[in-house]
Amino acid sequence: MPEEGELRRFEYHEPKSLDEASELLGTLGEGAFILAGGTDLFVEIRERLREVKHLINIKRISDLSAIEYSETSGLRFGALVTAGELEAEPSVIRYYPNLRRALAELASIQVRNRATVIGNICRASPSADTIPPLIADGASIETFRPEGGRTIPLAEFFAGPGRTVLEQGEIAIAIIIPPPQQGSGRSYIKHGRRKAMELATVGVAVSLDAKDNICTGARIALGAVGPVVLRAHKAEEILIGSSFDQNTVERVAEQAMQECTPISNVRSSAEYRRSMVGVLTRRAIELAREEPA
Repeated sequence: MPEEGELRRFEYHEPKSLDEASELLGTLGEGAFILAGGTDLFVEIRERLREVKHLINIKRISDLSAIEYSETSGLRFGALVTAGELEAEPSVIRYYPNLRRALAELASIQVRNRATVIGNICRASPSADTIPPLIADGASIETFRPEGGRTIPLAEFFAGPGRTVLEQGEIAIAIIIPPPQQGSGRSYIKHGRRKAMELATVGVAVSLDAKDNICTGARIALGAVGPVVLRAHKAEEILIGSSFDQNTVERVAEQAMQECTPISNVRSSAEYRRSMVGVLTRRAIELAREEPA
């Protein structure tokens, strides 16, 4: 038996292609896990939170480290792109300020230089920093499987805490974010007990399109206040077609509070989380109006 704090034994695999990696996942079954950054995975192995029998390292598979941006197709980045790399990417700095803010608030700089963004997403934590801005920006996730991959809207990717819709042998390989429209604005605000290296107690991301001070499109994503990151659809409906006057923004914030389903835990009560959804939604809308993409 391994002593406390000691890693359990597992078999290590280093496929050279996605086909090989997918086959390994499919045949090895339960207990087989993908290794990309490993910042969460190795902690979970050490703390006995995840029983790993097979570790499949995908770092030697080509074409998973690319970051590409175009004005027509938007941003696409692969499964091996780290949070630090994406945080420093010029197109992210210029066009996706909400995502960049989320990346800058993710753990420590040491973790960001190793952790992959898609790894953070596939962990499927409702308090993950990267998920709310990506959902608010209409991102999709590309997958690989031998019979043909899928492009799944990120808002439909999560099946519950720690669970995704990935099938046996299916691998998440890239994220695609549409390009911003002229007059759009984006923001992400995270609230926690500390100012750094803290899981979100509440996270709110907003992506707005506007013309002549009238909202023509809106996405509001709420993190850490439900089993998955939530879209506040009814709140968005109030905003679309309206001006950004104080009364409208208050109604939107109130509706967002009604749409979330927070729980109480050691970090916060459900009542406090719900209240903060209203506060952060108001602030996020104001910030998005100040920071056009």
